[in-house]
Amino acid sequence: MMEVKAVIRPNKLATLRTALLETPGFPGMTVTKVEGCSAPSKTSKANIKDELTDYSAKVRLEIVCNDEIAEVLMDRIVAVCQTGQMGDGVVWCTPVPKAFFIAKSSS
Repeated sequence: MMEVKAVIRPNKLATLRTALLETPGFPGMTVTKVEGCSAPSKTSKANIKDELTDYSAKVRLEIVCNDEIAEVLMDRIVAVCQTGQMGDGVVWCTPVPKAFFIAKSSS
């Protein structure tokens, strides 16, 4: 199993959710509101106030899925969320050695 994680712009979430729900084998996702900043530009000389207030709202997605669909989900996230501007986000994937879905037993 794999875990696909992404940090994206909040305004892309609704469109991405629709695209992921249309993806065969999509197992669902966890969404968290986060804040973040990118690495400082080598050309900009920001003052201390700018450095302390440059965080912007983002959304973090976490999807635990089968190995076969991880690449498909990553490609879909990039295709939907990419605007070509700085701050579009990041997508990465990590192995999950063991996972269990918690469900009510049918007794």
